[in-house]
Amino acid sequence: MSLSDGLKLRIEQAGASVLHQPARPVEPDALRSAELQQLIDLMFSTLHGIGVGLAAPQVGLGLQVVVIEDPAHLQGQVAPELLREQERVPIAPHVLVNPTLRIEDDADRATFFEGCLSVDGYRALVPRARRVRVQALDRFGAPFERQASGWYARILQHELDHLAGRLYLERMLPSSFISATSYSQHWSQLPVAEARRLLGDR
Repeated sequence: MSLSDGLKLRIEQAGASVLHQPARPVEPDALRSAELQQLIDLMFSTLHGIGVGLAAPQVGLGLQVVVIEDPAHLQGQVAPELLREQERVPIAPHVLVNPTLRIEDDADRATFFEGCLSVDGYRALVPRARRVRVQALDRFGAPFERQASGWYARILQHELDHLAGRLYLERMLPSSFISATSYSQHWSQLPVAEARRLLGDR
């Protein structure tokens, strides 16, 4: 068990300059430092129970570090038919340092509601590629590459946008921007195609 378990970092909100600037790569010596390892532990602790991905700029540090975890218990709050439509399956906790992402040449796009811990209290429909390939270092500096599809591909695109200084607001369908309360009360159980029609899809 990490000494960071239970501790939470402050999450920056839209308008904080660190969220709107490209993050800098992590140097190899820094990756091996106790400080960066503690940051990663704290990012996981902060993410636990409230989201599926967190990028270092969201906690105020302009570094190319992302943590991701999509546990089964979070997915239990989503209707089974929506999980199938999203192609969402549990994702074990892992770290991406200095990642690069490529959209697969034959990848089509899917549109679903997204939220963001740095745009607290809102949701919007966001088109994303369904299949991507990512290369990165793990938390100990070992390189890896993997393909991702469905919801995991969406998480990767969302979090790597943070490293480029972009929020999902720049990719959303503007007419679909709604409060999280409205989403949970009125829109979360609707088929996405029907939500797009009712919200204007423009």
